[in-house]
Amino acid sequence: MLLYLRLFKESFSFAINALTNNKLRTFLSLLGVTIGIFSIIAVLAAVDSLDRNIQNQLSGLDKNTMYLTKFSFGPTEVPRWQRDNFPQTDYDDFEFIRRNVPDIQSSAYVIFGTPQTVKYGAETISGVNVTPVSNEISDIEDVKIAEGRFYTESESITGSAVIVLGHGVAENLFGNVNPLGKQIRIYGRRLTVIGVMKKMGNSLGGNPDDKAFVPANFVRRFQSGGVNGIAGAVIIKPKKGVDMGAFEGVLKQKFRAYRALKAGEPDNFFVNKMSGMTDAIDGIIGTMNLMGWIISGFSLLVGGFGIANIMFVSVKERTNLIGIQKSLGAKNRFILFQFLFEAVILAVIGGLVGLFLVWIVSLIASQFTGDFEFVLSAGNMFLGFILSTIIGLISGVIPAISASKLDPVEAIRTGM
Repeated sequence: MLLYLRLFKESFSFAINALTNNKLRTFLSLLGVTIGIFSIIAVLAAVDSLDRNIQNQLSGLDKNTMYLTKFSFGPTEVPRWQRDNFPQTDYDDFEFIRRNVPDIQSSAYVIFGTPQTVKYGAETISGVNVTPVSNEISDIEDVKIAEGRFYTESESITGSAVIVLGHGVAENLFGNVNPLGKQIRIYGRRLTVIGVMKKMGNSLGGNPDDKAFVPANFVRRFQSGGVNGIAGAVIIKPKKGVDMGAFEGVLKQKFRAYRALKAGEPDNFFVNKMSGMTDAIDGIIGTMNLMGWIISGFSLLVGGFGIANIMFVSVKERTNLIGIQKSLGAKNRFILFQFLFEAVILAVIGGLVGLFLVWIVSLIASQFTGDFEFVLSAGNMFLGFILSTIIGLISGVIPAISASKLDPVEAIRTGM
């Protein structure tokens, strides 16, 4: 053990001498390793951070949640002209599903809202994402109320002129004034603020702080309904433990009968599952990881050649010393490990520099992305260290073997 510790110490000393004595050559050789490790770990850290933020945003939404509507949330084989002729999903559809489809834990009717202008006194905010939805949405999504309350079932059914504001909207409209009970103008009508949601920050599909909820039936008063009217959807959350395949089959069967679709006729609606969206997100993240590995792999390859090059030069420069060491009794494995350790140390130094750069970039990026936090996990740092070690081993093994096989007499003669 003491022999290997001494060997490690001497190899580290040789590596430091190589760094200090041949600064430009060493810098160029390690640049590839540094860039390669930086690229891979930066991509992994960015993708992990994105995945973590998405999972946090979707944590309050059951993956089994379904959206029944005329629109498909993903690729479909149904032609565009046929989809355009599908009837809109209206409030009557919601009432039918809620009353006739079994094993539903909760369901809600939502109208696909458009950005609206909100006014309070002299303050005006444009582009507010107003979502008209029935009160059951609070049982499906993780709607967190900071002040006041969400609207009740009675207010939802009667279409009361009430509104629940996102934190950002309330803050921009009212500042430090308590917004509860205040009346604002939206859709050209007055609504009373009854609740303010907790601050959430940026999320998938927009910022929840810049949105608002109003009863769907309030909007249905002045916007045209019916099968060809405003675009809506029925959000369905099945009971836990239900066979999802069987549940979806029953849902489609009953809804087809409700819409009087004959056997053989295609569905004129889509059942979009949240699990499909999360699977698609996982697929995209996996592809991003793969592309990052492929692109960064070329940098690592260049870095490996750089390490191998500097090790061959090091063997050439120290041929005389190798001959002397072997003539004094040094075994081949001692010479082998000496150069192998040196290659690993050089590669690890390049890798540590790459990890340090990723850490600096993640700190800077987190300052400019608001609520989106870039995280350099311990697992990614360990992976960077392991990759550096592997690069050093692979790059240094051939030069180390060639050094260990040198004949001591020829080595001394060549060095002279």
